[in-house]
Amino acid sequence: MDKEPHIIPDAAVKGIATGLCMMAFFTLIWAAIAFGGLQVSIYWLALLIFPAFSIVFVINAIKLFRIAKYFPKLASEADIAEEKKTGKWFGIIFGAEGLGIFIGINVVINLGHPDLIFPVMALVVGLHFYPLAKVFKRTVDYYLATWSTLIAVLAIVFVLNKTFTENAGMTFVGIGIAIATSCYGGYMVVRGRGVRRQLTILS
Repeated sequence: MDKEPHIIPDAAVKGIATGLCMMAFFTLIWAAIAFGGLQVSIYWLALLIFPAFSIVFVINAIKLFRIAKYFPKLASEADIAEEKKTGKWFGIIFGAEGLGIFIGINVVINLGHPDLIFPVMALVVGLHFYPLAKVFKRTVDYYLATWSTLIAVLAIVFVLNKTFTENAGMTFVGIGIAIATSCYGGYMVVRGRGVRRQLTILS
């Protein structure tokens, strides 16, 4: 006898949609940073792929927000408590990321290396994916964390040993982290499509 498919709650649907909006925003931010290093080159046109991804993410997010009302709400107290716990830790990690970026920027400026601002930002972004992986129990976060951290460390090394100019460092981390956020967004798009297929089960 087949098991009854598990129907996710509306909060999870809205969570995926919110994540898509965040990835759309951060993909644009990192693409803009890459543009800051490439603006004097015709190669900046290649960066247009990232705004295109962002548009796809937003469109999919809107679709999920619209259908969320058709999914069941969290019923048990245990599920509600778990949702609140997850939200709390996400807020803590997100706040720690902002604080880490602020501290990192001030440290490199005071050390006389303003050219390391964006690589250090990328490093903090990469590291914050590790605790997120544990909170949300998602393996994909570990891959994104490792990729982003590696991009950041390489940029720091290459800028310090003069392999990269400041603009090259901006381009390197901008494209590298935009790839990470785009992959994360793509992962959420796939999850969102699976969610929409569940509508046929509910109807």
